[in-house]
Amino acid sequence: MIRISGDWCCKMTYNEAYRKGIQILKEAGIEAPASDAGVLLCHAAGCERIFLYAHGDSELYDDILQTYLQMLSKRVQGCPLQYITGKQEFMSLIFEVGPGILIPRQETELLVETVIDACKDRKAEILDMCTGSGCIAVSLARYLPGCSVTAVDKMEQAIAAVRRNAEINGVSDRVQVVRSDLFSAVPQKKYDFIVSNPPYIRSGDIAGLQREVRDFEPVEALDGGNDGLFFYREIIRTAPAYTKSNGMLAFETGYDQAWDVEALMASAGTYGDIRILKDLAGMDRVVTARLIT
Repeated sequence: MIRISGDWCCKMTYNEAYRKGIQILKEAGIEAPASDAGVLLCHAAGCERIFLYAHGDSELYDDILQTYLQMLSKRVQGCPLQYITGKQEFMSLIFEVGPGILIPRQETELLVETVIDACKDRKAEILDMCTGSGCIAVSLARYLPGCSVTAVDKMEQAIAAVRRNAEINGVSDRVQVVRSDLFSAVPQKKYDFIVSNPPYIRSGDIAGLQREVRDFEPVEALDGGNDGLFFYREIIRTAPAYTKSNGMLAFETGYDQAWDVEALMASAGTYGDIRILKDLAGMDRVVTARLIT
């Protein structure tokens, strides 16, 4: 815990607290100290960033200052900003996140946008395998009002998170949540689209991940086996039994895995029209295919 001493006096303005927060986070090696300090101060005060610009010389209430200090302490220890604030923006929607839930990433938006483009102006049934926070399932339900989505995960924390996030974003009536280890407990039916951002980090690479990821995010949502391809193999093998003819299978992949996933799809003999899409950073990020048998 950061203690109030020295420069941390009992009375501080917003500007003073913001500057001191930047200093503390910078000294701790946090990558974006100014941004993080601003987010934490606004969250502690329950205000928007513009409030800091307009009222920077105003004095903080003691309870706001104490809350801000507690949040800074967690961030200094490496706790992800999203776990401290309890939320993350994705596809212009707000999602609750917390320990035990993989934090939504911006690169995953390409996967959602790909399915939206393929599904727009039609009714479709979609299955989101390894749903985690539900960011994919909930976003698809929100932006595809004619579609229904089944969100699947084996982790109890994820199931609870999907239900909360579906409610927050007003799509509870079109998001069915199923607790299942891959397809083992999924009702036997055919879907128009199966989409997945599965665990894909190689087991041997987890120890070298950033501290925020390695020490705080759930390893079950990261570990994709020795070569990172375990879940892709399992989903590719089983998905045809749950996919309508000409239905789509769409994956997010690690930056260097798209061609391996493409090869798995091609060798299965049940998929055609296999495509690889690049994210905004120019990385191969999404692989899609159509069921041909």
